[in-house]
Amino acid sequence: MTVSRDEVLTTTAVPGEEAEEAGLRPRRLADFVGQSELKEHLSIVLGAARLRGQAADHLLFAGPPGLGKTTLAGIVATEMEVGLRITSGPALSRPGDLAAILTNLEEGEVLFVDEIHRLPRTVEEVLYPAMEDFQLDIVLGQGPSARSIRLDLPRFTLVGATTRTGLITGPLRDRFGLVERLDHYPPGDLETIVLRAAGILGVPVTTDGAGEISGRARGTPRIANRLLRRVRDFAEVRGRGVVDGDAARQGLAVFGVDDLGLDKVDRAILEALCRRFGGGPVGLSTLAISVSEPTETVEDVYEPFLIRQGLLMRTPRGRVATPAAWSRLGLTAPQGGTSPPGLFD
Repeated sequence: MTVSRDEVLTTTAVPGEEAEEAGLRPRRLADFVGQSELKEHLSIVLGAARLRGQAADHLLFAGPPGLGKTTLAGIVATEMEVGLRITSGPALSRPGDLAAILTNLEEGEVLFVDEIHRLPRTVEEVLYPAMEDFQLDIVLGQGPSARSIRLDLPRFTLVGATTRTGLITGPLRDRFGLVERLDHYPPGDLETIVLRAAGILGVPVTTDGAGEISGRARGTPRIANRLLRRVRDFAEVRGRGVVDGDAARQGLAVFGVDDLGLDKVDRAILEALCRRFGGGPVGLSTLAISVSEPTETVEDVYEPFLIRQGLLMRTPRGRVATPAAWSRLGLTAPQGGTSPPGLFD
């Protein structure tokens, strides 16, 4: 659809999807925006499975949060026209928890395990024969009278999602037939996602407004959709009800999201690093305490974006602010800069 930047898009609900926030996830591979290489690989794998009349091979999706791993699991089930069972690694604390789910699966169904790298080792070992041979080993009784029986399972597709590929053991990773990594989205794809979401939500939006939102969404569809909802609220309460460029800029400013996509905590991290610690290096725990956030949250949620934007560096001695971070805060970097220390410093 080609419109001028000042033209309001006439948004109508996408066929087959309710105009509510729960319906923002695409249900078909053709509706999934971005990740073109992954989509091509997935279309081949699913198409071949449909031609053979078999369950699709096991799939592992890796990447940062919010890029569409859960959505892809639902798409796999829809494309294969089978049911979807959803669980997570931390929820499967005992082998019996996994056994109960596996024995209740129907032929060809999709089992989605989010954060699969957090599976306990004892549960993971039960999963090996289930993935390879579609069989489940169960031990009955205890002590000398204990005996093992093997149950046949229906052929199913395991779809795993992880934000930390390095924590998945080699034996588990090798049992997946297709391993794909999702990358952050360029602004053009995010703008398409915002326009689609606006159509589902029934939000009048201009391409200028969608561009402002997509440019501050950190390359993440989940964040783009969240910002769209907040700008929609701002436009309805304090504007004309239309998400145009001005409404997006003013609304995002009210909610503390700047033109680069930095939020309140991002700026607090940079402020602490530059103002309190002279640009670093400073340890992660010290930096996290200074902004009243858990170390895991700072390391996994905020630091990756700051590093991608060239505002922060991780060094063996701690976190260091880059010259761009000082400039972003309107400060002057110390004489000699804040380059990371050398090997023998």
